[in-house]
Amino acid sequence: MERNQAIAQLISYALEKRLIQPEDRIWTVNTLLEALALDGCALPEELPPAGELSAALEALLDDAVERGVLKENTVTYRDLLDTRLMGILTPRPSQVIGQFRSLYRQAPEKATDWYYQFSQDTNYIRRDRIARDVQWKVETEYGQLDITINLSKPEKDPKAIAAARNLPASAYPRCQLCAENEGYAGRVNHPARQNHRIIPITINGSPWYLQYSPYVYYNEHCICLNREHTPMKIDRACFGKLLDFVRQFPHYFVGSNADLPIVGGSILAHDHFQGGRYTFAMERASVETPFTFPGYEDVRAGIVKWPMSVVRLTCADPERLIDLADKILLSWRSYTDQEAMILAETGGEPHNTITPIARRRGEAYELDLVLRNNLTTPEHPLGLYHPHAELHHIKKENIGLIEVMGLAVLPARLKAELAAVADKLVSGEDLRDDPLTASHADWAEEFRNRYALTAGNALDVVYHEVGLVFAKVLEHAGVYARTPEGQEAFLRFLRQV
Repeated sequence: MERNQAIAQLISYALEKRLIQPEDRIWTVNTLLEALALDGCALPEELPPAGELSAALEALLDDAVERGVLKENTVTYRDLLDTRLMGILTPRPSQVIGQFRSLYRQAPEKATDWYYQFSQDTNYIRRDRIARDVQWKVETEYGQLDITINLSKPEKDPKAIAAARNLPASAYPRCQLCAENEGYAGRVNHPARQNHRIIPITINGSPWYLQYSPYVYYNEHCICLNREHTPMKIDRACFGKLLDFVRQFPHYFVGSNADLPIVGGSILAHDHFQGGRYTFAMERASVETPFTFPGYEDVRAGIVKWPMSVVRLTCADPERLIDLADKILLSWRSYTDQEAMILAETGGEPHNTITPIARRRGEAYELDLVLRNNLTTPEHPLGLYHPHAELHHIKKENIGLIEVMGLAVLPARLKAELAAVADKLVSGEDLRDDPLTASHADWAEEFRNRYALTAGNALDVVYHEVGLVFAKVLEHAGVYARTPEGQEAFLRFLRQV
């Protein structure tokens, strides 16, 4: 695509998506020219159809490479420039906030529907990259689990890594969640965010912000972040914030990663929650062992049929949920059961915490409290309640909030590796002879004879077996085994609460 055509299409796109108004056209063109180091351009009076945003941006980036405007032709440098271009088209924060609040007064869903679409239209959520993710579902004894191979995050850029070594240390923004990212130009070791807009909200009386994740793993994957750069903490106030969020956005769930290493799956230095408009398998799972806490007979409670150890609390009065959840948390923090290998601390290091998730069930409020423990042992140095070594060929990383609820986020390497496994299972070649498949050999050889494998079904079979591995991953992360002995130990904890 020729340069002038690309600029014209970008203007058409911005007008079509109502990011700019017709009166903004000349100013927008000139500001784009400045960013592209151009003196001028010739645009037709009648603009062409908008076309694909990615095609127009790619054409302008390629042109910038040819003219030496772009320092390096790598993903990192291209992202810095195309985000700058999109930032020119993105309305100011006050306009975005005003539109969100106006729609919220009509209905919370209207506000989030608009804001989610806006975050895609500005290319903050890169739809073209997210479309590359490989996604499928697998039926298990715990319901239908979601599996995704994450291909939307760009690979580490060696040239950017090298350039970052020469940059002076910077504490601005302090992390990628801080509000100061809004509009930030970025650098080779920090993403550009000129097209990023955040919505101020009040959660339980304190100032927070709402935004979407740029790497949406599920529908309307949002992030709720504390205005202050303060560490994550699971406590009574956390339960209050979660329930206040679903009061204001009853069509969303919201949850927090745990606040200890290994069992905390994300940035622990900045207090934040993740939520969205999606029904995970854990939400669909039923209570298999009802339990009544004395003094809280008005709260429906019980153990959820789930591979991890989940206590579900449901009540129309959120204050009652906060009281009981706090009581369970405080008890769990100090709880030791040597027989069940639950140790509250070793050498002064605490091990017990909770991953909480809040949602609405009609008029009622619901909290799922997932018991977590980050104990390590010589046999399991990465964590006793963590995927064990025999599953690391599929999943070695921490099990965070999203995976706790039943969505596996698997590394990009698996796309090529699993395809190679499927090919070799059909051809009969030795899986151990290829670095792509060697780590998967024991696993694949165990299931190969259970299927009549063909070129047409082999990859589907491999994907199905990956889902069964993910169910085992979650079982390993559960502090109480799903055995009669494990479930009795679980009840032992609940009784002493």
